Amino acid sequence: SHKSSKREWKPLEEHSCTDVPWLLLFILFCVGMGFICGFSIATGAAARLLSGYDSYGNICGQKNVKVEGIVNSGLDFTHKKYVFFLDPCNIDLVHQKIKSIALCVSACPRTELKTLADVQKFAETNGSTLCSYELQPTEYTTDPRAAKLCPKYPVPESAPIPFFHRCAPVNISCYAKFAEALITFVSDSSVLHRLISGVMTSKEIIMGLCLLSLVLSMILMVIIRYISRVLVWIVTILVVLGSLGGTGVLWWLYVKQRLSASGLETQIAKDNLQALLIYAIAATVFTVILLLIMLIMRKRVALTIALFHVAGKVFIHLPLLVFQPFWTFFVLILFWTYWIAVLLFLGTTGKHPVPNEEGFVEFQMAGPLKYMWWYHVVGLIWISEFILACQQMTVAGAVVTYYFTREKRNLPFTPILASVNRLVCYHLGTVAKGSFIITIVKIPRMILMYIHTQLKGKENACARCMLKACICCLWCLEKCLTYLNQNAYTATAINSTNFCTSAKDAFVILVENALRVAAINTVGDFMLFLGKVLIVCSTGLAGVMLLNYQRDYTIWVLPLIIVCLFAFLVAHCFLSIYEMVVDVLFLCFAIDTKYNDGSPGREFYMDKVLMEFVENSRKSMKEAGRGGGAEGRELKPMVGADEE
Repeated sequence: SHKSSKREWKPLEEHSCTDVPWLLLFILFCVGMGFICGFSIATGAAARLLSGYDSYGNICGQKNVKVEGIVNSGLDFTHKKYVFFLDPCNIDLVHQKIKSIALCVSACPRTELKTLADVQKFAETNGSTLCSYELQPTEYTTDPRAAKLCPKYPVPESAPIPFFHRCAPVNISCYAKFAEALITFVSDSSVLHRLISGVMTSKEIIMGLCLLSLVLSMILMVIIRYISRVLVWIVTILVVLGSLGGTGVLWWLYVKQRLSASGLETQIAKDNLQALLIYAIAATVFTVILLLIMLIMRKRVALTIALFHVAGKVFIHLPLLVFQPFWTFFVLILFWTYWIAVLLFLGTTGKHPVPNEEGFVEFQMAGPLKYMWWYHVVGLIWISEFILACQQMTVAGAVVTYYFTREKRNLPFTPILASVNRLVCYHLGTVAKGSFIITIVKIPRMILMYIHTQLKGKENACARCMLKACICCLWCLEKCLTYLNQNAYTATAINSTNFCTSAKDAFVILVENALRVAAINTVGDFMLFLGKVLIVCSTGLAGVMLLNYQRDYTIWVLPLIIVCLFAFLVAHCFLSIYEMVVDVLFLCFAIDTKYNDGSPGREFYMDKVLMEFVENSRKSMKEAGRGGGAEGRELKPMVGADEE
């Protein structure tokens, strides 16, 4: 089996295309997305969305076709480019639309019009008639129908929304009801006003602090390799002290209560005492288990430290890795913008004008068009996951190239670009398949979450509990699959095998090193979490110091929250790349130790730091009496690779 094991992992020897059928399927799917976009624009949705239409089915700014059975339809509005609502503040929150007659007008009222006489004057001077088409400007003040067919006064000062040709009131307090429905706590619009003005006055500080969080994240990426050992010890000490301290306090409280209330008067006091006893026992058990785990893991923590050290070196050799989150974020933003634009088109697409009971036109969806929405939503998830998976594959490819190149001088000029090139030429199908698997798990979870929000307050506790459990299970499954996918991409980058083969190979390696995987994921993730906390805290602290200078005239709670959220996002993006690099390095290390043993002709590929770790492990193994202890069994694959 020695030959077969050598055949299994051939780092970077040859490249072949993987999962081509899946790539074709993905391309077909994207063509379908493009078709939806083209169709919605072709059916006049774009014109209706951008130019707007009135209550009689006329599109503003063009000549219209007559709709059967509707008065005032089929008018020529070449000069009337703006949509004006007679009662713009009457918002129907259930159907998410403005309950008001809409008209096409040639200009929005730029000043407040208090009476009908003002409206008439506006029509005569500006040539923009704000009442319904049946009334002539001269009849505004005399005709009894004016009460219904003219705007509700006072008519608020309004301005056209850029690109969308709708007249919108300038003073937002009109939409206060709308905002209240969205944000219940801002019933007092002055609070909202103060908060927003606070953000506006300190926008330079906010920008500066956001920049600071970026810089801090970059510095942390470089520093983390030097402080990883210290960090691990700090974490260990904190966890030990925390768990011991917590347990001690609980027992102390229990004893104190027991002594103070020797003759327990009330039932409540008894219950409290019992609860304390249960908590104390639980905490003791937890602490003992935790300390045992730390005792077992202590040797494996050394590997985490070594990997973090090597990851730091990777970033120095491949500085472009740091910019990976920016590209991904940029592409995602572009795709989401496109998706939302098409969503808006779909909202007004292929609808047939149908008269409603009030004699106005409503547009309704016809037949199979209803199902386009679903296709579009699946597209959002699949393509977003595809973009994220491309990032994982690119990082994996670059790190694998770095690891399995013996002479670092012979690295390609930019391993990242070489990796992107490899991804585009050979492995897009694998990425499409991996992202599709995640999509399949994500969609049922989203449907269940939607049902859960819809049923709030209607269903019984049992059903709610079941739903919660299902959502939770799906979430766990999704997380496990994401982790496995990432290792599968690494295996694909090493071997150029199909997704399923790669996933199987990677899974076997991970199971063989289960304890180490646990150590790296717990200790490593906790270190990175500490890094995030560090960045958020330092940015927040700087924010408090700076914003403190303008505390007299601004509320600085909101700016601070914005800054901290931004800092967390930035830190998360950067450190998630770090986490990816560590995971890829670990898989490479595990493969390296499985198939090479340092003898001539089978030299290790690994870095000096990792080599030291292997040497130390071997020494400790010999001391443990040739594989007597658990550590010996754990490291067996490394030494015993010859006998396979």
